[in-house]
Amino acid sequence: MAFNWKRTAIIVADCLIGIYLVLAITAFNHPDELSTVCTEVRIDIKDGIVKGFLNADEVKLELQRAHAYPIGELCSQVKTRDIEELLERNPFVENAECYMTQTGHVYIQLTQRLPVIRVKADNGDDYYVDEYGNIMPNTHYVSDLAIATGDISKSYAKKTLVRIGNFLLQHPLWRSQVEQVNVLSDGSIEMVPRVGDHVVYLGQPVNLQEKLDRLEKFYRYGLSQAGWNKYSYINLEFNNQIICKKRALKKTYPQQPVAQQAPQQPAVQQASQQPAAQPEATRQEKPHKQNL
Repeated sequence: MAFNWKRTAIIVADCLIGIYLVLAITAFNHPDELSTVCTEVRIDIKDGIVKGFLNADEVKLELQRAHAYPIGELCSQVKTRDIEELLERNPFVENAECYMTQTGHVYIQLTQRLPVIRVKADNGDDYYVDEYGNIMPNTHYVSDLAIATGDISKSYAKKTLVRIGNFLLQHPLWRSQVEQVNVLSDGSIEMVPRVGDHVVYLGQPVNLQEKLDRLEKFYRYGLSQAGWNKYSYINLEFNNQIICKKRALKKTYPQQPVAQQAPQQPAVQQASQQPAAQPEATRQEKPHKQNL
C-alpha cells in the first residue's frame, strides 16, 4: 500500500492551523506579563455596624514599609498571596483578598474586625474587644463605642463583655444611650447613660434583654414625666421591679446679714458673743420602689 503524502500533508497542516488558532486566542491576545508593569492599586475596606480603624492610606503605608506595594513592579513579580498574608497579620484585619488583572491593576479587598467595646480596666489594661471576643490593641482612633471600666480581667472581657458589647450594638437605643459600663468586684455591672444624671445597676450580666426592656419602659413612661435627673440610682437587679433612689436635696444655708460696725464701747466693756445658728440638716430621701 503506497504512502499517501498528500493526505498526510493535509492532516499535518490542519494540526498546525489548529495550534496556531489556539495560541492566537490565548497567549497572543494577552499582554506579555513579563513586560507588563503594575500601574494601579485599588484598596477596598469593608466596614461593619460601626466604623473600623483602617483606611486605605494606612494600608498603603503598611505595604510600603514591608516593600510589598506593587506599583511599578512587573506583574510577573507581584505575589498576591504574600500581600494577603501580610495584611491578615494586622490585628484589625479579619480577612484579605488580593488579585491582579491582565492590564496591570491590583485589587485589595479587606474585611475589618468589628470592635464592640473598649476596655479601660483598673489594672491599667487598655484595649478593644471584637465581636468574637478577641483582644484588639488600642489605637489612636476615637471611637463611639461604650467604655468598660472597673475590675476587668481579660478572661471576663472575652466571655462577658463581648456579649454586652454585641447586645448594645444590635440595639440602636442602647448603642446611642450607654456611654460606660462599670464592672464591680463581684462581676455585677453598672451602666452610665449619655442622657440623664443617674447610674443604672443591672446586677449580674444576665437577662439583659428583659432588664433593659424594663428600663426602656421606665424611660418612656416614668422619667419622661418625672424628669431625667430626679433619681441618682436605678436598680434593675430584681425581676419585675425597679428600685429608684431619689437624688439628695442640696443643703442650703441662710444668707448672713452684712455686719455693721458697732459704736466703740469703753475699754472696760466686752462685746457679748453668742454662738452662730447652725443650718438644719436636710432630710435624706429613701429609695423609691416601682413595680413593673
